[in-house]
Parts: sequence; structure tokens; C-alpha cells
Amino acid sequence: MNPRPLSPETRAAAIERLASGEELDVLVVGGGVVGTGCALDAVTRGLTTGLVEARDFASGTSSRSSKLVHGGLRYLEMLDFRLVHEALIERGLLLTRLAPHLVRPVPFLYPLTHLGWERGYVEAGLTLYDGLARSTGNDGGLPWHKHLSRRATLRIAPALKKSELIGAVQYYDAKVDDARHTMEVARTAATYGAHVASRVAAVGFLRQGERVTGIRALDKLTGGEFDVHARQVVNATGVWTDDTQAMVGERGQFHVRASKGIHLVVPRDRIHSRSGIILRTEKSVLFVIPWGRHWIIGTTDTQWDLDKAHPAATSADIEYLLDHVNKFLTTRLTQADVEGVYAGLRPLLAGESEQTSKLSREHVVAHPTPGLIVVAGGKYTTYRIMARDAIDEAARTLGGSVPESTTQDIPMVGAVGYHAMWNRRAALAEESGLHVERIEKMLMRHGILTTEILDLIAADPSLGEPLPCGEDYLRAEIVYAASHEGALHLDDVLARRTRVSIETFDRGIGASRPAAEIVAPILGWDAATIDNEVEHYRQRVEAERTSQTMPDDESADRARLRAPDING
Repeated sequence: MNPRPLSPETRAAAIERLASGEELDVLVVGGGVVGTGCALDAVTRGLTTGLVEARDFASGTSSRSSKLVHGGLRYLEMLDFRLVHEALIERGLLLTRLAPHLVRPVPFLYPLTHLGWERGYVEAGLTLYDGLARSTGNDGGLPWHKHLSRRATLRIAPALKKSELIGAVQYYDAKVDDARHTMEVARTAATYGAHVASRVAAVGFLRQGERVTGIRALDKLTGGEFDVHARQVVNATGVWTDDTQAMVGERGQFHVRASKGIHLVVPRDRIHSRSGIILRTEKSVLFVIPWGRHWIIGTTDTQWDLDKAHPAATSADIEYLLDHVNKFLTTRLTQADVEGVYAGLRPLLAGESEQTSKLSREHVVAHPTPGLIVVAGGKYTTYRIMARDAIDEAARTLGGSVPESTTQDIPMVGAVGYHAMWNRRAALAEESGLHVERIEKMLMRHGILTTEILDLIAADPSLGEPLPCGEDYLRAEIVYAASHEGALHLDDVLARRTRVSIETFDRGIGASRPAAEIVAPILGWDAATIDNEVEHYRQRVEAERTSQTMPDDESADRARLRAPDING
């Protein structure tokens, strides 16, 4: 099927259909990876499907993860073999079939620090991990783990302190651009016929007696309200699950607690290594993940009870990560090395444990009241399973002969033919006049849809120039973010369609006005709107920077909330 753009025009058409009064089979509330996954699952079963997201796709948890697609080694220690096996199946599908342009293998070094018992303990765990992956029948072609001497480890990662290790084990997992992947799930759902609209908030639920029959929706761009009718409504709002349930007047059968995880982004040249690194801390694990010309370092795991839309990192959070990673590095990292910081919230099912790191990553699907399904918990890697289970429940209540889920066989837009196009990258570079490295970067962000961006450049060669102060991205990619990828505000462009907001020391301030001017004709912005978008972005960056100097969550939250959200 021809990929359908997420454009201002298709958004307007989706809202028109949602507001038409015609009853949908399934309406999904929430545009994170689980919500978009639910929309894709439902529409590809032949169900009339809608999706609304109050902000931007992936603007919450799904753009602020550790960027890993993995089975979860630490869940083996918890003896949660089923969860690990399930996640490894999904890892293989994402690597090979569903999103090979966005999900790629990444090696990790696990430094060994103790003689004797540790190597055998780690060997047992990784043998089970790799063995479970092989047993799925699709391990994504990832190599079996291998043991390294101290000398071999330091050849791969000279950045590691010789005195802090006796050797290492190297194993493989995968990484993903989570925000782009979530957007592509939404776009794939739209391509198959789902009516998808961001910046549309559910402000209430429609009811007939006990039954939920739809939502009252607010178009945050126009201020208009309308009703959306559906036979089944799926609440897939992540850390907002309890808040959404409260609008229905239902306590719910479970509760979701938010766990804050922060990540640092530092330049690639600050850590001399050809491999990612995984380190143990007293509470969890710490990843050092290669990310283009950068490293991502994370994460923390602490309870968060404050503003869910804008979780804030504190100076203590940042120092915690720096202190732990510096124990193993020959060249110490300081706050001056940090290009970007982001904080995200994990939706964890509330249990008896007081430590969020001990709460379950399992997901739950519930039917608390007729017409309403709730899906919560889980982890990014298993989003497709969560979505399948939620729509299975919807199908059961809809009756009739609703087909089984097919999403295990449905690649994202941009995926089909990706490997063949990757093999042609030199030819594409010659045809377009761009450097082959530039083509490679675009292929790893857009897959075969790179040809649509090259068409924009062919029509206007100036779009082949880099974005000022965001040179990893072309001006054409900024145009494409607004015309095809659903970006409606400057923050959408700089924080999620690109990663300029965390990949530059100025956090995207220098790129903000050029980017706003590029998307203005597509989004219908005048000079005053451009100024407003740029100013709101500046205030956001300033508030985040201030929050990151605060000693605790409460003061960091107050500092972050000084920057108001832009209308819509």
C-alpha cells in the first residue's frame, strides 16, 4: 500500500470522520507506542478504527526510553523467563521484518570485576539469554556472546579503566529510535485506514447507562469540541491511565505508578569504545549506548509523583549517572560534557514493592466497564503483544468473526525493500548529489521513504542543505516532518522527528528559528506564529536547564513548569 502522509490535511480529514457521528468499532485514546500499536492491530483486522492523542505521537514515555529493544537481562535474575522469551521474539521480528530500518543490532560489553564466580554467573545468564533467543526461531542474526580477556576488552574499549576489570563478556541486543518508530506505527495504521489525529484530547466519556459509548474530544488546535462514538474504547494512556479512568468514574482494577528514568547524551569522542557498555549499579543496570555521533547513558529508576507531562531531571540524578559511569572510565565525564538530558516515566503496575525497580513490567488488559478496555504496564519491546491482547479483548466483546491479529507480518511504512535500498545507497548518493553518509543516515531514519525526501530535494535543491545548527539533518527532513510525519509544533520537529533537542549543546536553540521558518508554509504559520513557536521552545529549554540544577524532584518540577505549554 502507498504510505499515507500524516499531514495537516489528513489530520483534518480524520477529525471530520471522527466527528461525523458514525460509530467506530474501536477508538484508541493515547498515541504512544501501545496506543498506535492498538490502532494498527485493530484496523488490520478489518475494524473501523480511530486514534486520538492529546499531544504529539510519542510525546510521553515512548520518546524518552533507553532506546533499547531487548529481552531484559535483569528479568532473568527475577526468573521471569516468559517475559524475556516474549520480548526476544519481538526483538527478532523488529530486527528482521517489522522495522529493520529503525531497529539495529548493538554490541554490549559487560565488564567483569571479580575473579572466579562472576564469569560463570554471567556465562550462565547469557547462555540462557542467547539460548532463549535461538529457541524463538528468529534471533535477528545476532551473534552468540563471547568471553574476552582484559587485553581484548581494552582493545575494543580503551576508555575503560584497566584496574576496574579482569575481562568482559560481549553480547548483542538492539536499539531503536523510539519516537520515530512510534510515529511510523501511527502512520502505518493510517495507511491501512485508521483515522488518526494528534493534538486531540479526550476530555470526557460518553455513556449510555453503565456502558461507555465514546468520548468527548477537544481539538487543541481550534478549540472545537465534538463527540466520537465507538463500540469499544481502548484506554492506552500509559502513566495517565489512572487519570483517564477517573474521567469515567471508575477506580479501575489496578493502578499504574510512574517510575522516572533519566538519560544523558554526550559526544561520541568522550568515550573511546567500539561497543556499547552495560554496568551494574547497586539498584539496577547502567547502559552506555552508541547513538550516531553520541552516547546515551542511562538510566535511573525512582518513583515520580509530580507532573506527568514534563518529568524533570535533577542535578542529583545527573551526578548519579556520572558518578557510576566514571567509576569505569579513564577520562572522567563532567556536566560540561553533557549535550542533552531527557527524563521519561515508565508506567509500572502498582504492586506491594516500595521500590519501582522491583515492580512488574508485565502488562494487564482489563475490561472495567462495558465498552471500555484498559491496557497498561509492559515495556517498549513488547508493545505489539500488548496491543494484540487489548484488541483480542475488544474482538471478544464485539462478537461476530473478527480475524486474528496479523501485525506480526505487517512491516512499518519505510521497511519493505529497505535492505535492497541500503545496498543501492552509493547509487542514490550519485543520483542525488548527496554524500553517501548522508544517504545512510536518512535510510536509517526513513527507510525506503528516503526517496520521498530525495524527491523534495530534486524539486528544490536548497532543501538538500543541512539545517543550520542541526547539521545532522537536512532541510528537506524538516519539511517532511510537517508534511508527512504529523509534526504540528516546533517541539515536535526538534524533539521527536529529529533529536536536535538532545544532540546539540544549545539544545536546539540555534536551529529553532530556521526550523520554524521551514515548516511555516506547510503549517500555515505567519510571522507572529513563528515568533511564538520559537519563544515557547526557548522557554522550554531554559526551564529544563534550570530544573537540571535543582537538588530534588519538587524544586526541579517547579522549575520545569515555569515554561507553559504552547496552545494545542
